[in-house]
Parts: sequence; structure tokens; C-alpha cells
Amino acid sequence: MRLGVMIEGQEGLEWELWRRIARATEDLGFESLWRSDHFFSLSGPHDRPALETFLSFVLAAEETERIRFGPLVASMTFRHPSLLARMAAQIDVLSNGRFVLGMGGGWNVPEHEAFGLPFPPVKERLDRLEESVQVVRALQGTAPANFEGKYYQLRDAECYPKPVQTPLPILIGGGGEKRTLRIAARYADEWNGTGMTVETYQHKRRVLEQHCADVGRDPSEIRHSQMSGFVIGRDDAAVRAHLERVVERVPMLGRQDAEAALDGVRQRGWLVGTPGEVVEEIGRREEAGLSRIMLQHHANRDFEVLELIAADILPQVQAAE
Repeated sequence: MRLGVMIEGQEGLEWELWRRIARATEDLGFESLWRSDHFFSLSGPHDRPALETFLSFVLAAEETERIRFGPLVASMTFRHPSLLARMAAQIDVLSNGRFVLGMGGGWNVPEHEAFGLPFPPVKERLDRLEESVQVVRALQGTAPANFEGKYYQLRDAECYPKPVQTPLPILIGGGGEKRTLRIAARYADEWNGTGMTVETYQHKRRVLEQHCADVGRDPSEIRHSQMSGFVIGRDDAAVRAHLERVVERVPMLGRQDAEAALDGVRQRGWLVGTPGEVVEEIGRREEAGLSRIMLQHHANRDFEVLELIAADILPQVQAAE
């Protein structure tokens, strides 16, 4: 299993903190670094700092040498896919081939309303996502790109520099069984699900495999990953102390007592417990078919919990590169 760190970039992320997180992720031995793509806080006041996603990856490319990184996931309602393809290719060059382009259909209505961005119905958003993947692939090929879609068109478009990775890895995020998993089956190098127990993941995996059979693709070509919240401590008291730090960033969890909150996040697929308990649960997820977990680090100034994971969990679960 590969373990990465995932940061909610709209929840008070500032430049120096992001720099520290990037360096710590690499120095502590994590495999990758991920962040969300939002314009303002989803769980607190809207005056929390929210770094622009792709600008922050320029800093990640410069501050690190080994880890892979990318958005989890870039909303297709925020940027034209031609712009996305250009930015992704150039960040990949800057990082010497370490960028993963996570893509999704978009979902948070208040952001779109606040910033004057169109928010189409779900069918159109997924149609745009499917066309966007094709636009990105076309622009990163060797020949001038031409594409005739309902929403996007290319006319002998040339996009340089090309990414270091050929092709640039594309991750599709989401668990929608009719469209999202079908798009993943056709185009994705990696599929990422969020908020899933092992049982839910196994069901979604079977749906994805059926879509692969329908489009004539070998399902083993697609890596499976999962973004997972976590509450971890050396003992039960430390677990509850970490929960308190998470609640500072996700206040809705504090509406229940600690035990009810922990039970609730377990049911949403979070990793909860002592290092030994978490290692056991990660083993279950790996056996089910997951190869990467992005640890959703809500208490983003808590470097001690990252050090605990690096010391007591990483050596037991992380695959060698």
C-alpha cells in the first residue's frame, strides 16, 4: 500500500504552512501529496485562506524531489480543459514527471453561485468531464490536436512543452455507478473513491469491472485508490485528543460526543484507532484491491500525527518504490 497526505486547501492553508507540509510529506517518507480544489471553506468561515490549487502545485514541485502530487480532484466547472492540459503538462515538466491530474465533475453549488460560475445539471457536468479528459489527452499527444465535442472543440491546437510522463496519469474521482465509473473505465489510469467502507468499495469495484468489460478494457490497467479521513493516536486518549484537533477544522463532528463521532466517521470509511488497529484496517483495504490511500489531514497544523504515522504505520504497510 502507498500512503499519501491529502490537504483540504480551502481550510486555512497558507503558503508557509503548505511549504512545511510538502517538505514533511517528503521527509517523513510518504509516497504522495494531494489537495482539494475549492475556492472557500466548506466547513468553517469563508475568510479562511484558500490557496489556488494549481499555483500551489508549482511550489510543491519546487520544494520536493521525490513525492508524486496532484489535485483530488480538479473540478471541470472551474477551468477550460485546454487550460487544464497546459498547466498539468508544465507542472509535470517542472517536477520532472511527478504530477497526477485528478479530474472530477464538480459539485459544490455555493462556490459556483458566489463566484458567478455556471453550474450545469449533473448530466452536463459529466458530459463535460468526459470531453475534458479527451481534450487533455489530445493536447498532450504528438500531433496537432483536433477534437469535435458538444462543449469543447480543438482546431490544430499545439500544446508545448509536453509532459515528461507519456501519457500523463489521469485520476478520475467519484463513485457514481452509471457515468463516473464508466468514464473511469474508459479513460482513467487511476480511480479514486471517497468515504467508502471496504464493503462499499468492493461493490463499486465490481461495477467498474463490468464497465471495463463493456468497453473492452483490462480492469487491471486501472489503479484503485481511496481518500480517507483519519483519527489516530498511540492510545484511546490520544485518539480522542486527535479528534478534538480535527473538530477544530470540521466543527460538525463536535455536535456529538466523542464515541458517537468516532463511530460515525468509521461508518464513512475513516481510519480510526491506534497504529496497530490502523495497520490492520489498511491490510483489509489492500487485500480488497486498493493500492493507494490518501490520508485526509484535516488538522493540517498537526505535524506530530504525521510523525506518528511515519514511525509506526508507514514501515508496516507502504510498498517499496
